[in-house]
This record gives sequence, structure tokens and C-alpha cells, in this order.
Amino acid sequence: MAAAADDEKVIRTRLLVDGDGSGDDRRLTTLLRNFIKWCNSDAPEEERHAQYQRLLVTLSQCEFAMGKTEMVCEMNQRETHRYEQMHSDIERSIQEAQIKIKASQKELRDAKNIRKHRQEYDALASIIQQHPDRQESAKQMVALETELSELKEQQEMLQTKLETRRKQFHVLVHSIHELQKLLEDEETETPMERKVSLPMEQDTT
Repeated sequence: MAAAADDEKVIRTRLLVDGDGSGDDRRLTTLLRNFIKWCNSDAPEEERHAQYQRLLVTLSQCEFAMGKTEMVCEMNQRETHRYEQMHSDIERSIQEAQIKIKASQKELRDAKNIRKHRQEYDALASIIQQHPDRQESAKQMVALETELSELKEQQEMLQTKLETRRKQFHVLVHSIHELQKLLEDEETETPMERKVSLPMEQDTT
């Protein structure tokens, strides 16, 4: 495990030194080796000058690679900053969208309640329209009260007439009873009593 960790560390270090992987570390190692060789070289002046020119070319290549790496690093930083900004903008947009969704849901609930109340109001209005208004109801009430008063008067008149007819019937029944009694009394009298009663009646007349 420790050896694997060391190998991974070495690989990471080499990648950092190598830049974009185009052999920068090898170029630097070659430059350092050639520089030490050039310093310790006993070659003729022309060959040393040629080595020196090769060192300058290698150094230029290293500087160009370093500049390129710096530019890539700056570009990556800018891209990172842009991505972070985009991430913040997206999160803010998501929060705003969530707020709008909640507001829309509340508006939808309110609209449903308003529609429900409106339907209830329409139903009540249709029921109310089936009944007369207050003025018409007042007129009908006055007409009913007048009709009721007339019916009461008619009832009183009929009651009085019925009472009169009852009294007359009572007198008639009483007269019938008296007449029936008189007839019964006459049937129970003897012929002698009738003869005696007749002269007495003549004398009275």
C-alpha cells in the first residue's frame, strides 16, 4: 500500500512538472545535463559555440512551454471562475424558479377557491332568481293578508248564520215536542172528558 502511494505521488509530481504532457520535464533534464556538459567541456570554441546555441534553443523551448503553461493556467482559472459564476447564476435561477413555483401554486389555489366560490354564488343566484323579489313578496303578503281578512269576515258571517239557524232549529224541535205532547194528551182523554171540555171551551169563547 505504501509503495502504491509513493508511485502515485511520483506520477503526480511528474505530471505537474511535465505540464501538458509534451515532455517538459525531459526537456529541462536535457537542458541541465547539456549545460553541465557545456560548462565542463574542453571542446574547441566552435563546437562550444554550437553547444551554446543548442542550449539557447532548448531554453527558448522551455520558456515557450512555460509561457504556454501559464496561459493555460490563466485560462483554466478564468474558466473556473466563469463556471463558478455560472453555478451561482444557476443556483440563483433555481431559487427564483422555486419561489415563482410556490407563488404560482398559491395563485392556483386562490384561483380554484375563487372559482369554487363563484360557482356557489351562481348556484345561489339561480335559486334566488326562482323566488320573487322583496317588493313582489310584500305585494303577495298584502294580498294574502287581505284575502285572510275577507275569509275571517266570511267565517264570522257564516258562524253567525249558523248560530241563528241552530236557534231556529232548537225552537222548531221544541215546538215539535210540544205539539207531539199535546197530541198524545188528546189521545189519552176519554170521550166524556172531551164532551165536558167542549162546552167549557164554548163558554169561554
